Amino acid sequence: MAIANTEIRGNQLYIYDEKGHQTGYFIFLPGDQVVGVTAVAVSIKKGNMVYTYDEKGHQISSRIG
Repeated sequence: MAIANTEIRGNQLYIYDEKGHQTGYFIFLPGDQVVGVTAVAVSIKKGNMVYTYDEKGHQISSRIG
């Protein structure tokens, strides 16, 4: 499934597919920044790190950013 949309509510970032179904979520804290969304991944900057998550909200990589 492809990521079509994301939504931040409270301290959660929710991931939705092209049919509008929620496929995953993860903790999103004040100060975090969405730095990229593609069909297969969401990248979030937390402090000096960038974390990448898949459509289910599982972390797939991290790097200094």
